[in-house]
Amino acid sequence: MNLGLSAAEGPVVEFDGVGFRYGRGPEILQDLRFALDPGSFHFLSGPSGAGKTTLIRLMLLAVRPTRGLMHLFGTEAGSASGQALTEIRRKMGVVFQDFRLLDHLTTYENVALPLVVQGYEEATFRGEVLELLQWVGLGEQAATLPPTLSGGEKQRAAIARALIAKPQLILADEPTGNVDPPLARRLLHLFVELNRFGTSVVIATHDVALMDQVEDAHRLILADGRIYVDP
Repeated sequence: MNLGLSAAEGPVVEFDGVGFRYGRGPEILQDLRFALDPGSFHFLSGPSGAGKTTLIRLMLLAVRPTRGLMHLFGTEAGSASGQALTEIRRKMGVVFQDFRLLDHLTTYENVALPLVVQGYEEATFRGEVLELLQWVGLGEQAATLPPTLSGGEKQRAAIARALIAKPQLILADEPTGNVDPPLARRLLHLFVELNRFGTSVVIATHDVALMDQVEDAHRLILADGRIYVDP
């Protein structure tokens, strides 16, 4: 499968002194400083409640930093225009632990949805969607509705949906949390293969055994509101 990715220049993500709080509460993330290079593979780990999901949401622009600078693909998010933020979001794909598939759409339609939303005609992407479904092992499930899929099949459909727009960065929040260890390893293999095509990958997980399976991966460790980078 050819993802056709364009090369990124400079870090895909760069945090400089970023802090975040909900409302007037205490900062749950403090003075975050790190950069993710194009084509890199990172695991984001830390104890439950450390803020892994919040950090993913920051990178997705679902929430804004309380302070500090956050650059995505070279653009400072705090001062970016609405159009610029839209372009940034189109360079990212996200995989959630709870899948977030639409039950009334087929597997094919769920995977194609990001392109439909962007206004593409089906004739321009149908073959690509079917090829991607084959790549993630769902070629025979294209016309199946999500309620009849297994948990692993739903997760693979969610991964395919995240990939279809050819993102430069994939963010995955506990993508193996709802599957058994053998399937978790197979899902991880999909992310590793994706990374080999040049996509930067960030996987939030607490599973140390899973992290140990990717030798070249870097680790971002969240603890006490701060981040520690293990090269």
